[in-house]
Amino acid sequence: MALAITMLILMPIAFSEPLLSIYLLGSRIEAGLLQGIWQMAIQGDAITAAMVLFCLVAAPATLVISIIYLWLGHKLGMNLRPVLLMLKMLKEWVMLDIYLIGVGVACIKIKDYAFIQPGFGMIAFILLVILSLLTLIHMNLEQLWQRFYPQQHLKTAAKPETLQVCLGCHYTGIADERGRCKRCHTPLHFRRRHSLQKTWAALIASFIFLLPANLLPISILYVKGTRQEDTIMSGILSLAHSNIAIAAVVFIASILVPFTKILVLFTLLLSIHFKCVSGLMTRMRLLRFVTWIGRWSMLDLFVIALMMSLINRDQLLAFTMGPAALYFGLAVILTLLAVEWLDSRLLWDVHASGKSRFTE
Repeated sequence: MALAITMLILMPIAFSEPLLSIYLLGSRIEAGLLQGIWQMAIQGDAITAAMVLFCLVAAPATLVISIIYLWLGHKLGMNLRPVLLMLKMLKEWVMLDIYLIGVGVACIKIKDYAFIQPGFGMIAFILLVILSLLTLIHMNLEQLWQRFYPQQHLKTAAKPETLQVCLGCHYTGIADERGRCKRCHTPLHFRRRHSLQKTWAALIASFIFLLPANLLPISILYVKGTRQEDTIMSGILSLAHSNIAIAAVVFIASILVPFTKILVLFTLLLSIHFKCVSGLMTRMRLLRFVTWIGRWSMLDLFVIALMMSLINRDQLLAFTMGPAALYFGLAVILTLLAVEWLDSRLLWDVHASGKSRFTE
C-alpha cells in the first residue's frame, strides 16, 4: 500500500514533466512520456499509440488503483475477486522498466544531432520504475488470495480425478454446485477451452505481421529535406556504429525475441499435436523463458514514441514512425496473447499418456 501511494504521487510528475531536453538548431525542445504518445497518435497511427499508452500509463495506473482498492475494499467488505483476477493478468503489461531502456537508446540515436540534458521528470520516472519493480516483486497473489478468501485444506479422501486447478487464482479443489472455483468463482474446466485453436491463430497472425514489420521502414528521418528510411535491422546497424552494446540490446528485443517466441511456440504446439513424450522439462523451461522475455519486444515502439516528441517536423531535422511500427506492435501483442492462451497442462497430458504418434 505504501509503494502504491508513492507511485500514485509520482505518476503525474513522471508522465507529464519533461524526461529529456535537447538543444537542436538553436532551439530547446522538451520531451515527455505523454507528449511522445500524443505525437505518435497525431503523426503516426492511433492504434500503435494506444498500445504504448496502455503499457506505459494505463497498466501501471490500474495496478496502483487496484492495490489501493484492495486495501480500502477489504476494510469496507467489498468484493475483491475481480481485482485479484485482474492483477494476475496485469503484471505482464507494466513495462516502465523497458521504456527507461528506450530512453537510453533514444539518447544514443540523437546525440550526434543535438545536445541532450535530462529533464525534471526523469528523476520522478526513475523512482517510479524502481517502485513499480519493487511492487511487482513483493506482490504475492497467492498470499493475497489466502488473506482475503482463505480456503480449508482438501481432505486426503478426495478423489484425484475430481480435483481441478483454477486458471484464475490457481486454487486446486473441487468445483461448487455451479461448476465454479470455490475461491474466485471462475467457471472451472479441466483444460483451457479452445487453447490450441486460439494459440495457433495468434501465432500464425503474429508471424504474418512480422514479415512487413521487418521489411517495411519502421522509422523515417528527415535531415535537411533528405528522407532517410530505416527498417528494424538497418536501424540496429546504424546504432551499432555509436554503441555496440545498445545495438545488441535492440537486436535481441526487436528481432531475436519475437522470432524466438514464434519458433518455440511452434515447436511446443507441434509436440502437443504429434504427442512427443520426451523432453517435457525442456519444453516447460522454454515456455517459461518465452513468457519472461516476451514483453521486451515493445522496446522499439517506446523508442519511436520518445523520438517523435524530441524531433518534430518544424525543424530541419525531423523524425516520424514508418508503416512497420503498426505491424510490429500487433505482432508483439499477439505473441504475448499466444503464450497466455497456451494451456501448459497439455504438454503434461502428452507426457502422461506415454504414447508418441511417431512410435505408433
